[in-house]
Amino acid sequence: MSQLPSALRDVRAAAVVVGLVAALVFANSLRNQFAYDDVHIIVDNPAIHSMETLPGALTQPYWPDAYGRELGLWRPVTTGALGLMHVVSGGSPALFHTVNVLAHAAASALVLLLCAALMPLLPSLLAGLVFAVHPVHVEAVANAIGLAELLSSLAILVACLAHVRSPDRSGWRHALTIGALYAVAFGAKESGVTLPGLIFLVDAARRHIALGDLGAYVRDRWRPYVVMAVVAGALLAGRYAVLGSIANPFAPLGADLLAEIPRIWTLGEVWTHYVRLWVFPLDLAADYAPNVIPISFGWHATNVVGASLTLCILVMALIAWRRPAMLPGTTTARAAAFGVVWFLVAISPTANVLFLSGVLLAERTLYLPSVGLAAATGWLAVRLARERPRVVWVLLVLALAAGTARTWTRTPTWRNNQTFFLTMLRELPHAGRSQWILGDQFVAAGDLSQGLVAYRAAVGILGGHYTVVTQIAQRLMDAGAYGSAERLLTFAWRDSPEFPFAASLLAWIRAMHGDAPGTESWAREALSLYERDAVRWHLLAWALAAQGEWDEARRARQRADELAQAAFWQQWMYQAYVRREAGDTVAALEAVDSAWATVTNEQGRRAIDSVRVEDFGLEPLRVAVPDAVNR
Repeated sequence: MSQLPSALRDVRAAAVVVGLVAALVFANSLRNQFAYDDVHIIVDNPAIHSMETLPGALTQPYWPDAYGRELGLWRPVTTGALGLMHVVSGGSPALFHTVNVLAHAAASALVLLLCAALMPLLPSLLAGLVFAVHPVHVEAVANAIGLAELLSSLAILVACLAHVRSPDRSGWRHALTIGALYAVAFGAKESGVTLPGLIFLVDAARRHIALGDLGAYVRDRWRPYVVMAVVAGALLAGRYAVLGSIANPFAPLGADLLAEIPRIWTLGEVWTHYVRLWVFPLDLAADYAPNVIPISFGWHATNVVGASLTLCILVMALIAWRRPAMLPGTTTARAAAFGVVWFLVAISPTANVLFLSGVLLAERTLYLPSVGLAAATGWLAVRLARERPRVVWVLLVLALAAGTARTWTRTPTWRNNQTFFLTMLRELPHAGRSQWILGDQFVAAGDLSQGLVAYRAAVGILGGHYTVVTQIAQRLMDAGAYGSAERLLTFAWRDSPEFPFAASLLAWIRAMHGDAPGTESWAREALSLYERDAVRWHLLAWALAAQGEWDEARRARQRADELAQAAFWQQWMYQAYVRREAGDTVAALEAVDSAWATVTNEQGRRAIDSVRVEDFGLEPLRVAVPDAVNR
C-alpha cells in the first residue's frame, strides 16, 4: 500500500481513476459510425426504431428476420437497450458509442472493486488498469453491438460484488437481487449463463470449501442459487419459444468438421491464441475462422504447444489454489488460480470444449473471461515486484503504455463499413470472411462476375456452411441475380431443411417472378418452421389472393399485420394498394412514402420505384440514399 500515491489509497478513489483511464483510452471510439453487424442489427432493423414496434422485437430473435433462428440468438435485454437508444438518439451512432465507453469505464471500475474485495488494493488497482486499457477489448467497446458483452459483464460484476459484500448466510433480498442481475446478464448475452459458477468461485476463493463442507455451504447460500435456477429456466423457456431450441444449432463458421473429428487438435491451436492475445496483443483480428485458424486433422507443433501450455497453466493453478484463501489484506497465490478458473468458467459457452458454439474464437468473447486474467496479472506483477521492484514497475508502465497505444490505434477499425472492410482485406486477405466481404463489395459495385469469383473462394475456404450460402444468395438477390441465388438457396434447403431462411428467400424469388403457386409453396414451408415471420405471411397473402383464395388471403394478411405492426416496407405497400383501390390516392401515396422511409435494401427500393412509376405514374425516387454504414 505504501507504493501507492496517497490519493489512491482509498478504494473508491482508485475505482474513479480506473474508470477515467478506461474512458480516455477508448474516447476516440466516440467518432465511430455503425459498422459491420451494427448495420443489420441496428440500422436495418425497423422493429427497434420506434416504441410502438420495440415490444414486439423483444420476442423476436436477436438477429432480425427469419435468419435469426438459425443463429440461435435471443438477447431481449440488449435488443431493448439498442431500441431505446435508437429512439432517443434518432438513430445517431454517437449515443451508442458513448454508452459503450461509459459501460466499459464502469466495468473497469467494478473489476477493481471486486478484486479489492478479494486481495489488497495495489494488485487490484493494477488489475483494473490492465482491464481498462487492454487492446483485446476493442471489438466489444468500439463496435456498437458490443453492448451485449458490456451489459452482460456489468451485471455479472455487480452481482459478484454484491455477493462478496453480503452476509455469509444469504437472505431473500440478496437472492432476489442476484436473480434480477442474472436475468439482465443472461438476457443480454448467452455467456451470462455462467453467473452461478462465478458466484460459487468467488465464495470458494474466500474460504475452504471441501467436499464435506458443501452441506454447510448449501445451507447458507441456497437461496440465490434457487432464484438463479428459476431465472435460468424462464429464460431457457423463452429461448425455446422464440428460437425453437435452447442452444445454438450451428458449429463455428467454416468449422463443421469439428462435429466429426477430435476437436482437441484445433482447440490446441485456439488456446495458443488465448495466451497470445492476452500477453502480446499486437496482432488483432476481427475474424478467426478458417484460414486464420485452420481446422487441424492431427497433432503438429502449434497445437502441441497450445495443449501443453494449457496443461501447465492448469497444473500451476491447481497448486496455487492450495494456498491460503483470498482476503482484502492478504496477497496469496490463490489469486492466480482464481483468475485462471474465472477465465475457464466465463469462456466455457464459446470454448467449443463441451459443445460446439457459433464461433471458433472472437476477441469480443474474451471481455468477461479477461476479468480473471486481469486479476491474475495484478497479483503476478506485485509478486514479481518483491524481487526486482524497479525492473517490474518499469516493465509494467511500458506494458500499460503499449496497451493504451494499441487500443487507441485499433479502435478506428470500426469507424464505418468501408474502414472495417479495407482493414479486413488488408490484414486477412486469405480469410474466408474477407473473400466473402470482397464478393459483397464487387456485387454492390455492379461487378457480378468478380463477385462470383470471390464468393467461390469464400465457399472454398469456409465450405458450404448454411450461413455462407444463404447470405451470399441474399446479396445476389439484391443485385438481381435471381437465378444464381435460387440455385444456392435450393442447395441450402436440401442440405438443411430444418432451417426456414432458405425457404423464406425462395418464396421471395418466386414472388418476384410472379409465380403465385411457387410463392405459396415456399412461404408455407418457411412458416411451418417459423410461424412469426411477417414478411412470409405477407407473401402468402399475395400468393393466395393471386390465385383467388380471398378468404385465406385475408387471414394471412391479418396475421402479417399483427406480427409486423407496420414495421416492414411491404406492409406499407399493401396499405398503398388498399387505399388506392378505395379511391384515396393521397393516402395511397403517403403509404408509398412511408414504405420508402422504412425500406433498408436496394431490392426493396427498386420494387417501390417500380410501383411508383407503373401504378401511380410518378417519377422514380432514385436519389442517392445514404449508406447507413458510412453516415
